[in-house]
Amino acid sequence: MAIVVRIDVELARRKMSVGDFAQRVGISPANVAVLKNGRAKAVRLSTLESMCEVLDCQPGDLLEWVSDTPPQADPG
Repeated sequence: MAIVVRIDVELARRKMSVGDFAQRVGISPANVAVLKNGRAKAVRLSTLESMCEVLDCQPGDLLEWVSDTPPQADPG
């Protein structure tokens, strides 16, 4: 299972810089990079809430679950 973070998509849609986003959310630009690059192991719900507030979006707009196993063939 993989969680894909789509912050870059939402930032691009709003033409918002990483620095501006980080400042408004209250995290460092380095932490935004960790999130964007998929290296984060956890995200506080309060941080996720702030990100959604700043971007005026839902958590599902920022996070997506992608299966890492290929679909099985239909036996029938």
